[in-house]
Amino acid sequence: MTEIDTPHIGRPRILVLRVQPGTPPFRIVEIDGQVVGEARAVTDVLEAAAAFGITVHDLDDPDVVRWVGGDKFTWTLH
Repeated sequence: MTEIDTPHIGRPRILVLRVQPGTPPFRIVEIDGQVVGEARAVTDVLEAAAAFGITVHDLDDPDVVRWVGGDKFTWTLH
């Protein structure tokens, strides 16, 4: 397999980590490898992205957002 045949595995600019215990529970948001805050809802993720000049058109696009420990609908501990 040549280098051109290998799949591209990129790192998305936005990383949303798994749900953390709290009242209410939250998820830590990283942008460009740096922790930028906590999110308690998907709107918090979008606001953080906008603060860094990132427009998110598709929250399910793994090239834009990586959801760890759940997806955009996961906001409580299991």
